[in-house]
Amino acid sequence: MLPRAAGLGLLLLGLGALPLVLSNPTYTSIAIFTLIYMTAATSWNTFAGYSGYIPLGHVVFFGSGAYTLAVAAQDWHLVGGYGMFLLIPLAGLVAGLLALPFGLVALRTRRHTFVVITIAIMFIFQLLAFNLGVTNGSSGIQIPTPLWPAATFNDPFYYITLGILILAVATSWFVRRSRFGLQLLAIRDDEDRARGLGVRTGRVKLTAFVISAIPVGMVGAMYAYFIGQIFPQFAFDPLFDVSVALMVFFGGLGTVAGPLLGAVVLEPLQQYLTLQFSIGDLYLIIYGVVFLAVILLMPRGVVPSTRDWLRARRTGRPDAPEVEGDTDRAAEVAAHTGSPT
Repeated sequence: MLPRAAGLGLLLLGLGALPLVLSNPTYTSIAIFTLIYMTAATSWNTFAGYSGYIPLGHVVFFGSGAYTLAVAAQDWHLVGGYGMFLLIPLAGLVAGLLALPFGLVALRTRRHTFVVITIAIMFIFQLLAFNLGVTNGSSGIQIPTPLWPAATFNDPFYYITLGILILAVATSWFVRRSRFGLQLLAIRDDEDRARGLGVRTGRVKLTAFVISAIPVGMVGAMYAYFIGQIFPQFAFDPLFDVSVALMVFFGGLGTVAGPLLGAVVLEPLQQYLTLQFSIGDLYLIIYGVVFLAVILLMPRGVVPSTRDWLRARRTGRPDAPEVEGDTDRAAEVAAHTGSPT
């Protein structure tokens, strides 16, 4: 437990010092996009990794957060500057509110059907963004650009996004170690048994779904402000969810560190390939190759597989891999409570 906390602390310390070491705007821009995906992957995993339900519609919250900031700035005639960052919590709130009806519809189904429902709802939101007047359709919305010095222009975006990431990681860590998290793990391991033991499965899943939506909406707003414009095809891009899911599975589904590792490896790789070869979709081929390699060599993801390998070397015997969801412990807790908190 202590080495993990120390490692996470060193990671955050390194991220905090990064703009001081790499002042090149190209590198800090890549770092901002990486932080955005680290946050999205962590939040996605807070629901998917602990509940066992795999959503492919979290881009709805990303795009909604982006349009919340863009529409608010347009309608309230805001100018670029630090005041725009005050709209980011509003974007998270809007994403959380949208997650309620979204979750109430999608979570009435079980795992495989749930995936299909989330994809369908994602395309509905994408079509709405193209056709609603408030989003300005395919013309998009321009967002005010702050008049900051060029040398440090990226720094405020970087540190605000880092703050959102810390919030998402702290939430994931707390959920993973709480009674609420054990109820989610009980659902992941055997939902019918968990319900029989008193877990209010519908309420628990919906609560986790809403919790996972809020940071995604916040980084969606940050993305829109940093880019300076927003269009439906980018705000509600299906590849967003594919990328986030690959990052989480690469690092380790259901772990706290796994999504961070996946985003740190794959997002800079995508940015590098795009800059070097000017082929926007080349990274998808590389993603596929990397993902297949991980599935074949480390099917549980890099973090759990590495942890199992280190444990086997330390003990001198190939122990059974550690199970992230402790079914018996989760069921025991579920038997003593029916509430999600």
